[in-house]
Amino acid sequence: MIKISVILLNWNQFKLTIDCLKSVLKSKLGNKINLKIIVVDNGSKGKDVKKINSFIKSSGSKGKIKLIKNKENLGFTGGNNIGIRYALKDKADFVFILNNDTEIKDDCILELWKAFSKNGNIGIVSPKIYYYPGFEFHKNRYRKNDLGRVIWYAGGKIDWNNILGQHIGIDKVDKGQFNRIGQVELATGCAMLVKKEVFKKIGLLDERFFIYLEDLDFSYRARRKGFKLLFWPQAMMYHKNAGSTGSGSPFQNYYFTRSRLLFARKHASFKMRLLLFKEALKGLMGSDKIKKEAVKDFFLKRFGYKNIDTIE
Repeated sequence: MIKISVILLNWNQFKLTIDCLKSVLKSKLGNKINLKIIVVDNGSKGKDVKKINSFIKSSGSKGKIKLIKNKENLGFTGGNNIGIRYALKDKADFVFILNNDTEIKDDCILELWKAFSKNGNIGIVSPKIYYYPGFEFHKNRYRKNDLGRVIWYAGGKIDWNNILGQHIGIDKVDKGQFNRIGQVELATGCAMLVKKEVFKKIGLLDERFFIYLEDLDFSYRARRKGFKLLFWPQAMMYHKNAGSTGSGSPFQNYYFTRSRLLFARKHASFKMRLLLFKEALKGLMGSDKIKKEAVKDFFLKRFGYKNIDTIE
């Protein structure tokens, strides 16, 4: 039996997590996959742990789901690393890092696993990801029958000119044009199936990123060590985009700014680092207090959690 561990990170969003769990528990796995679900609560302050525990008991899935409770918010990277370490110690062959604001199709995991039967040193595989109906970024652009077919991710690449991850096909209606299997530069942290050898060779997620661009960093490190990253469109799922952090929020502004600078320092060319750091220095003199704090914390090497509400 192949053992796959699914890592779900929860932070004050138990409803999203439970909906995601319901979809994972419906997975059709054939007779070759042994599935273990690891829910890591990342220091939620409300009744999240109680609610998730209640669901686990009522769904009769106690033996399939392990709930780990962190005392504090360790970020996307630190929280997932807790789950990854547990999975590897539990002898998982593959680890499926999955956002809690998603719902997967019942054959998604099985299809992702099939990708590894392809020839070559495949290390990470990501599925085709649609916006969950009603969560599209450009809501007025689509007809009713387009909903559920609007692409969020159909492969990804690195935009070195802007130090960003770029999703292929984003915001386009899927009419079959994204059905081609292919190698990618970016496997999205929203959903990536990773074989254990990748972690053994390159390590876990870099916890300095906390959240945002950690998948870009992980993908880049994996490719540098010779692993292939695949987009596998036969596996499909839906994303309630920014369901956990809020698109365009001060939270996103702070952490994205800090992570972008960190990625540039680690991997960008000297020219691009210079351009980005000049841009960052201008930000220190600007009026955006959130961005200014992010730049300052980066240069002072203050990573980890930041309470955005305390920024004045």
